[in-house]
Amino acid sequence: MDQVMIITGASRGIGAATAQLAARQGYAVAVNYRHDQSAAEAVVRAIEADGGRALAVAADISVEAEVMQLFETVDRAFGRLTVLVNNAGILERQMPVAQMDSGRLARVFAVNVQGAFLCAREAVRRMSTAHEGPGGAIVNVSSMAARLGAPNEYVDYAAAKAAVDALTTGLSKEVAAQGVRVNAVRPGVIRTDIHASGGEPDRVERVKAAVPMQRGGEPEEVAEAILWLASDKASYVTGSFIDVAGGR
Repeated sequence: MDQVMIITGASRGIGAATAQLAARQGYAVAVNYRHDQSAAEAVVRAIEADGGRALAVAADISVEAEVMQLFETVDRAFGRLTVLVNNAGILERQMPVAQMDSGRLARVFAVNVQGAFLCAREAVRRMSTAHEGPGGAIVNVSSMAARLGAPNEYVDYAAAKAAVDALTTGLSKEVAAQGVRVNAVRPGVIRTDIHASGGEPDRVERVKAAVPMQRGGEPEEVAEAILWLASDKASYVTGSFIDVAGGR
């Protein structure tokens, strides 16, 4: 049976690196994106040039109907899903909690929490033996912010990722006997474009001195952990977390 992986938010950063590594390991990869079609298609072209199979699929994962359409599109294109990487996430400009409004909170939680839940639901419906599926794996991309709190910058994002941690723990226990493993990675300070969204493109350079390894991480380093958790090499691993954070 073909190995089929959906990666949400895969047009850049950790998602794009994971898509390319997964394709090299034999997965047919659905490269989900919300807005940047050209970037997603560039990831697909790179995979295809390397002999892999990939498809760019637009969907806002905070919208239930679009999540369902995403999974149905992959069903038709590649067959039954075997791995979901819940990677899509957003943050907004750095600010303390005292300055945050409800609109910001709604946006951050809609993508980072609601989107992760909706995608996990659709994956379980396809993978779980209780739904006549063959089993599979879900890897959630959390953040070290869930443990550190991101004070004065992104406490809302940190709280959303803490919810992803709770999803990982709770869902892993729900579906462990149904052939589905659920794990998470917690990236630390990684060199991706997400820092620009928070208003500080060079944030990695500013904070790297606080990392015991004295450097920022690369998306490919996170991708390696994701692919291990997705693989049969992690066959007895569920409800677990890998911190990819340089010792932070």
